[in-house]
Amino acid sequence: MASKEKIIPILIEDEMRESYLDYSMSVIVSRALPDVRDGLKPVHRRVLFGMHELGLQHNKAFKKSARIVGEVLGKYHPHGDMAVYDTLVRMVQDFSLRYPLIDGQGNFGSIDGDSPAAMRYTEVRLQRIAEELLTDINKNTVDFVRNFDETLEEPVVLPARLPNLLINGASGIAVGMATNIPPHNLGEVVAAIKAVIDNPEIEITEIMQYLKGPDFPTGGIIYGIEGIRQAYETGHGKILVRGKVEIEEMRGGREAIIIKEIPYQVNKLNLINKIVSLIKERKLEGISDMRDESDRDGMRIVIEVKKDFNPHVIINFLYKHTQLQTTFGINMLALVQGRPKVLNLKEMIQHFIDHRIEVIVRRTQYDLDEAERRAHILEGLRIAIDNIDEIIELIKSSANPDIAREKLIQRFGLTEIQAKAILDMRLQRLTGLEREKIENEYRELLKLIDELRSILASKAKQYEIIKEELDDLVKKYNDERRTEIVSSVEDVSIEDLILEEDVVITISHMGFVKRISLNEYRTQNRGGKGITGAVTKDEDFVEHLFIANTHDYILIFTDRGKCYWLKVYAIPAGSRISKGRPIINLIDIESGEKIKAVLPVKEFDDEHFILMATRKGLIKKTNLSAFSRPRKSGIIALNIREDDELIEAKLSDGDRKVLYVTAHGKAIHFHESQVRPMGRGATGVRAIRLREGDRVIAMVVANGEMDLLTISELGYGKRTPIKEFRQQSRGGSGIIGMKVTEKTGQLVGALGVYDNQDIVIITVKGIINRQNTINISRYGRSTQGVRLIRLTEGDRVSDVAKVSVEDEETQSDI
Repeated sequence: MASKEKIIPILIEDEMRESYLDYSMSVIVSRALPDVRDGLKPVHRRVLFGMHELGLQHNKAFKKSARIVGEVLGKYHPHGDMAVYDTLVRMVQDFSLRYPLIDGQGNFGSIDGDSPAAMRYTEVRLQRIAEELLTDINKNTVDFVRNFDETLEEPVVLPARLPNLLINGASGIAVGMATNIPPHNLGEVVAAIKAVIDNPEIEITEIMQYLKGPDFPTGGIIYGIEGIRQAYETGHGKILVRGKVEIEEMRGGREAIIIKEIPYQVNKLNLINKIVSLIKERKLEGISDMRDESDRDGMRIVIEVKKDFNPHVIINFLYKHTQLQTTFGINMLALVQGRPKVLNLKEMIQHFIDHRIEVIVRRTQYDLDEAERRAHILEGLRIAIDNIDEIIELIKSSANPDIAREKLIQRFGLTEIQAKAILDMRLQRLTGLEREKIENEYRELLKLIDELRSILASKAKQYEIIKEELDDLVKKYNDERRTEIVSSVEDVSIEDLILEEDVVITISHMGFVKRISLNEYRTQNRGGKGITGAVTKDEDFVEHLFIANTHDYILIFTDRGKCYWLKVYAIPAGSRISKGRPIINLIDIESGEKIKAVLPVKEFDDEHFILMATRKGLIKKTNLSAFSRPRKSGIIALNIREDDELIEAKLSDGDRKVLYVTAHGKAIHFHESQVRPMGRGATGVRAIRLREGDRVIAMVVANGEMDLLTISELGYGKRTPIKEFRQQSRGGSGIIGMKVTEKTGQLVGALGVYDNQDIVIITVKGIINRQNTINISRYGRSTQGVRLIRLTEGDRVSDVAKVSVEDEETQSDI
């Protein structure tokens, strides 16, 4: 029996070509590339829409991930369940998306590459920000198509009030093409979109004034803006991304490299394994130990460096040979009207704006149609109310509703919709209150209709709506940029790798220096025992303590009147109980020189001065700019006489009042205008005339709102309003500032303070006591004060310093 099948001969080359093209276009359009309008691939869109249909809003209960996977598989996405679950998982991970779209409960994997728990264990719901992608989807804002079995409908694109493609980026490999769009900061993206709306002719270089560059969820540092500019202008570009590292001091004088952030899409465990491999292969030397101390508060990979090895050299080696430094290849490819296209930054923004215009027009038209439909019904109800008696008789005389409806239409000129609404109207609508409600609703609808029509007729109003909605997004979801951008690789210094934060700097009498986090200290009440602040030898003690930013400069003044220049970040980090590093290893201080004053400075200018005080009561005033370029071996700051020494240096704006305090409790208060500016080689002029055996212990740059806090070597102190110290002419003997007795001992420190400031009292034995000035009583000039700290036998107070700087008034008194 002959076969009834019809066989069509075809060349295998033609069949392979056509089949492959069909397959590749299916991958490109239906799987791998995001739509330029909502920034989503079909599977992402279907997951979000499926969750929306299930009612999984951010304020509703979680549902099992398996429930969502089943919903999406059964209705919209007939592929593997793991493909859907992997998509869902990625939208939960805060290290994958800059702004996660799904809120998850359970194990959704980690930056170490750990697998998520099975879908039957995890639970999810939409993030609030994801709902911005779905807003107004039920108002005919986007087109819907039939699903795979043509039983349901799904959206072709989401309304996407959120510029998702730019803020979350996208990556995907299609057939013969790939996309890799980096994430950005929401606030910067919104600013860029508004700039394009305000100026359609804006250049991309101008847009970059608002959108600085990618902002990765894992932070890091981008080096060089040329790659960013090239990517934004052409759609293709490469950027260099490095992790953030710090250098901390450990016990025994060794140092540790701390990795705080790693580049985007780098697996932390793989990075650690690579470093271990380099150590085992002896390609990387100088590392004694490595451990991962990361926790829920952040990443912290500790690499301990052996003595005599430079940690900066090791850091550079890690950048070169591990994924601590990566290249992110930008390829801004997206679907435009269903076709793949490489876009520049302005084109991506413009496509989003065009999409929002279409959504707003369709939404407004939908609202207008609904308002006009309701107004039409209300017009009929108003006619019914005005002719209610006749209408009731007409209805009563009708044999059935259809006849009644026809009579209403003929008698009052109503439409069929209006006639049906009158027949369905309840009798309670005839009350006076209900009639008034109908009239009020009708008037409000007319206003709404006019407003909606004006929006449809005005492109300018549509643009304003876009900008208002974008501003609302910024208020709700904006956060700080996580990824730093450094202008060029050539400008890179270790400073770029150091976190900018306030730290405590301590310098001991024997010349050991360290920086410590402010979190090491805790506020204590007056009279407390204090906590150990430094491990010192019996003959050593912490002599200087102050607060500075890691990116500030430090001017170090010695007893011989010399000044040395140092960056705060160059001071090794240490723990509260560590000894620190000899300062002679950081600056070229001469043998026998002692540190007498340290001054944190942000920048050098001609508007500020440095006031210097000596033990013998002299004062000198020099422009800050004169200290901008000190030599490695130091510069002359003050010409010191043989029997004198420098004891203090303060920053001033040229219009401050100065208070000198002596060990015997004397104080003199005068305006700095009595001291003319002098060159660095000058000696200075007399500030206070001292009695035999007395010496100056502090200089305070003061104002009338301050208190003078004085403390003696035996732990007694007080606050005295500075206004109680009358102003005198420079060079006098001064007046009593604190009563000095055998019980108190001589004064060792004085500060200008305000209410609610923390101070730190430090003793010869290295005990640190932190307390608030509000707990320290005010007393008159001639009193001895109260006990501020209890000292152990043989201990005494060596110094006092303020913990926080509230404003410029107090900055010079650190």
